[in-house]
Amino acid sequence: MNKVRKTLFAAPAWTAAMLAILTLGATAANATDITVHLTGDQEVPPVQTSAMGHGTLTVEDDKSIKGKVMTSDIKGTGAHIHEAAVGKNGPDIITLNKTSDNEWSIPDGAKLTDAQYDAFKAGGLYINIHSDAHKSGEIRGQLKR
Repeated sequence: MNKVRKTLFAAPAWTAAMLAILTLGATAANATDITVHLTGDQEVPPVQTSAMGHGTLTVEDDKSIKGKVMTSDIKGTGAHIHEAAVGKNGPDIITLNKTSDNEWSIPDGAKLTDAQYDAFKAGGLYINIHSDAHKSGEIRGQLKR
């Protein structure tokens, strides 16, 4: 009888552990992590600047997006995610929050539309940091999967 009890209790514990592992794997598979590097030469037209930025973003299959960008050598006045391909300028779709002098974060709950998500998958979104010296953008980085 004890042998049966051990088997009955061991199986659900093993199953729960395996489900936890499978769930963790599924969560990771449903997200796209992106590292973005922002420079003046990616601007359209290119900007000569020592400013730069880098960040990490996550885009989920449900189209939610989160992350932040750190900058240096720039006094940023605004930051946005824009929709346009490399070499083109496009409209801003998400305004980033300035969380410190050199840090910009995507607001909680930000989500891409279906069309914006398709543009993201095709490499058609970018982050732009604006400054007083370059109001249309001093540094830019394309979001590439």
